[in-house]
Amino acid sequence: MGISHYIKEIGRGARGARPLDREQAADLFGQVLDGTVTDLETGAFCLAMRIKGETPDEMAGFLDATHARLARFPATGRPLVVLPSYNGARRLPVLTPLLALLLAREGLPVLVHGAATESTRVLASNVLAAFDVPPLAAIRPIANGEAVFAPTELLSPGLKRLLDVRRVVGLRNPGHSVVKLMQPTQGACVVVGSYTHPAYAESMAATFELLGMTALLSRGLEGESVADPRRTAQVDGFVHGKRITLQSQQPGTQSEVPGLPQEIDVATTADYTRRVLAGQLPVPGAIAQQVEHVLQLARQTEHA
Repeated sequence: MGISHYIKEIGRGARGARPLDREQAADLFGQVLDGTVTDLETGAFCLAMRIKGETPDEMAGFLDATHARLARFPATGRPLVVLPSYNGARRLPVLTPLLALLLAREGLPVLVHGAATESTRVLASNVLAAFDVPPLAAIRPIANGEAVFAPTELLSPGLKRLLDVRRVVGLRNPGHSVVKLMQPTQGACVVVGSYTHPAYAESMAATFELLGMTALLSRGLEGESVADPRRTAQVDGFVHGKRITLQSQQPGTQSEVPGLPQEIDVATTADYTRRVLAGQLPVPGAIAQQVEHVLQLARQTEHA
């Protein structure tokens, strides 16, 4: 069928573009994921959406198409904690593996998923490999108390292709939003969502509400889902789409976090993570609070 008629609607610029409804968005995104459209159409879609921005209904449609094609992990035991990890370390160590391992230590099954969208950054998958957590090669049950890493291409080859468009055009596209919101499991889950720019906080919250998701939402560390250890950010929770305030933002930024290294390489980050897990260094307060918030959401999901 093609997507040119959709591009005609969304590609008229920031003022002239018209939003798609949920069903149209699902049809468009499904064709992109299936690879049935040309590279030119895919590029036009990415650029048009970058200029226009996604509405909650469009994002819900994109997620409908994604979930219909996603390889999902089977439901086992407690709600699965989902940690998207697509940014990696830029100035501070990537601490998503620390969050994942702390949550697993609390008895929750934890899935970290991601892909390299920047060629110069240290990734969570690199650090997890130092803890004998290699990338999964196949979908399998995740046990309570286990943390695993799944590359995006295992979950959805189409999504990975869409993420790779950034390497060509240099701009993010709706695929980068979808991977931070998707639910790659057949059972209950808690998606730990993060944003860098405040505008995304409201659009992500609206999508969580629209889809009835259970999720945690806060400003992340350099785009990662783990909390910034230097700040006390606002944290909102969603239980089946119902929004609750878990933590209010506090002003100020810590100049120093005890034990947090200046270097961001894999060996240094893994060593820091190992020492925190062993109790030799304190868990940063913001991350300890994040663990408690996720546990609270998981318990509420179990008893809802």
